[in-house]
Amino acid sequence: MFALCLPALQFNLEAQTGTVKELSLNEAITLALDYNLNLRKSRIDLTSSGYSEKKLWAEIFPTISASASISNRSSLFSGDGFEFNENTRGYSAGFGISLGLNAGIPYAMRSIKLAHQGNILRYEDARNQISIQVTKKYYSLVGEKNRILLLEDDLRLSQRHLDRNQVLFRNGLIRELTVIQSRLAYENARLNLSAANISYNNNMAEFLAMLGIEQNANFLLTDNVNITKVSANSELLITKYLPGRPDIVRNLQEIERLINAGKQSLMQTRAPSVNLSVDWNSQNFNPFSDTLTGRAAVSIPIDPFIPGTSRNQAAGRASDSVEKARLDLEIAENDAKTQIRSLTALLHNSWDSILIARMGFEVAERNYQLTEQAFNNGTIESLVLEDARNNLANARQRLYQNELSYFNMILDLSAAVNVDWNYLIQTYGAAR
Repeated sequence: MFALCLPALQFNLEAQTGTVKELSLNEAITLALDYNLNLRKSRIDLTSSGYSEKKLWAEIFPTISASASISNRSSLFSGDGFEFNENTRGYSAGFGISLGLNAGIPYAMRSIKLAHQGNILRYEDARNQISIQVTKKYYSLVGEKNRILLLEDDLRLSQRHLDRNQVLFRNGLIRELTVIQSRLAYENARLNLSAANISYNNNMAEFLAMLGIEQNANFLLTDNVNITKVSANSELLITKYLPGRPDIVRNLQEIERLINAGKQSLMQTRAPSVNLSVDWNSQNFNPFSDTLTGRAAVSIPIDPFIPGTSRNQAAGRASDSVEKARLDLEIAENDAKTQIRSLTALLHNSWDSILIARMGFEVAERNYQLTEQAFNNGTIESLVLEDARNNLANARQRLYQNELSYFNMILDLSAAVNVDWNYLIQTYGAAR
């Protein structure tokens, strides 16, 4: 096990815009989850479906209505003309309750529950995706900052070589060309550092925007990650974790929803329905009189049983939808298996790349030490030393890139099997 970032991450606490604040990965994820606008919309949908799921009795709650009216019955041009008095006025009041019952109500309730379960799954999946995006961005910025530190070291080293060569040239010990080459190396190092700072600042601004933080704030990213070899058997991962993948669960829920919707439609169109109603009405208050009417009706549909009718065809379409959903599930399972197998194979090969890159870094580091010693002894030219220093910087960068790429694959694999990446490392990580 070794660290993703070799040097410690440091910031200048006397930044121009104020004091630097520490920001851990967990804090960044929490901020992103609280700020993300799409996640807020999902929470609204989740709250709404959760309320409906708790009020299933609404599906059988009767329709209740109340009415009141006033009328006037009078001639306009004949007789005594228009009149408005106790003899011509009329009043009425009514109250009604109607209850409709059919065999599809239990399936309608089940559909409401399934809709809420689907919203829960989408919400949790969205949270996981945001967490992975923030984690990738966080450690990418950590790697960028460490690269800047290396480029700063390279710039200081270039400046030191340039200063030393200028002294040697003034004393007539080296050629002018050597000084020019040293100055060129210094300018290249300065340009590389400037470009890296611009890229880092832009990426940090995008990252802070994800968290809902003002872009003029300064933050110290405090977390580093230890890269550990993950040795996992793809078939074991598929057997253990495939059923829990969000896309697989969504397809299973869709199948259940379509089956339930088909049964609901079948019961609503083919099963008898019962309607119960009670109406109370009063049209006279002086003297008072009222009527109470109760009704019970049974409706038996006929056309759904006749082949070729629209409601008869609806049952066949519902069956086709279920079969298509089952095929979608099979496609999703095959794609998921391919993804998991590919990621596990890439992890194995990428670990070998990390080991090679680490060996290359150690060789480049040792070569630079020997080259610098030889230069100090006057046995080699400055250009050879510049090449050795560039090789060392490139070896460091290759190692960083390989480590970051490997860690991103771990994140992708953890998403593919729907487990936390820390759990994946703890469960399947192996000692180096």
